[in-house]
Amino acid sequence: MTKFILFSGKGGVGKTSLSCATALMLASDGARTLLVTTDPASNLGDVFEQSIGAEAQPVAGVNHLFLQEINPEDALRAYKDRALAPLAGRFPEAVLRSMEEKMSGPCTEEIATFDQFIARMNEPDYDYVVFDTAPTGHTLRLLELPGSWSIHIEESAKGSGQTCIGSADSLMASKAQYDHAVQTLQDPDSTTFVFVTQAAKLSVEEMLRSSEEIHRLGIVNQQVIINGVIPEDERSHPYSGRRYEKQIPYLVDVRKRFEGPIGQMPLYADEVKGLTMLHQVSEDLHHAIIL
Repeated sequence: MTKFILFSGKGGVGKTSLSCATALMLASDGARTLLVTTDPASNLGDVFEQSIGAEAQPVAGVNHLFLQEINPEDALRAYKDRALAPLAGRFPEAVLRSMEEKMSGPCTEEIATFDQFIARMNEPDYDYVVFDTAPTGHTLRLLELPGSWSIHIEESAKGSGQTCIGSADSLMASKAQYDHAVQTLQDPDSTTFVFVTQAAKLSVEEMLRSSEEIHRLGIVNQQVIINGVIPEDERSHPYSGRRYEKQIPYLVDVRKRFEGPIGQMPLYADEVKGLTMLHQVSEDLHHAIIL
């Protein structure tokens, strides 16, 4: 059974670095692993120092690890091509252009991106699928969509019979996939949601609010990694010691207010980029994450 791990958090807290290191850790342990980014501003390719695209690509120098990017513009283009290609030659060109124009709105882009996400939730070829998600608000919207669209299709079928991307009847097969995605996300044996935060007020407050929202969606298997904690052997330095003193109240706050597992990752002197650095981070992650 494929297991899913979703990383989320406020922008700039290090969720991409930790999702990359987690995927590398799993692949190094022999698990066939797909790392997918849903962040339009992703730097996944920079972290692994190789190009990525809409199709899964193996990571050079690492067995069992694959990378994939879900880009909204590419997803929309593929969605329109898939929908319109069977109609070419059967309808006048003007009709096809009109149909394409109607499919160029934000509704279709959202559902096209969402379709790619759902497709990744049905990946029998992998032991793990790790999602590096966009900052919190975008991710919450993405996770609300399976339930929202399933309800929308069902209600449209009873009413006008139309959604913004076509007839409700033609989407009933998709509804079954959406329902399956909701069940998978809510199954604690299948899905782990990892919040990445830093020991700072805004980051912690956003993480705690998001945790409540995710709970309301029925996703209960949650854990937190507090990233960038000043290492113990650096705290005697005046500057680093002062920074650690400022982190302490928030380290305590998270432990008081978050009920799930909590791990800590150190602040690294070097940028987390390239396989050598990612291997070092993945070694430290063994003590910070429960999978």
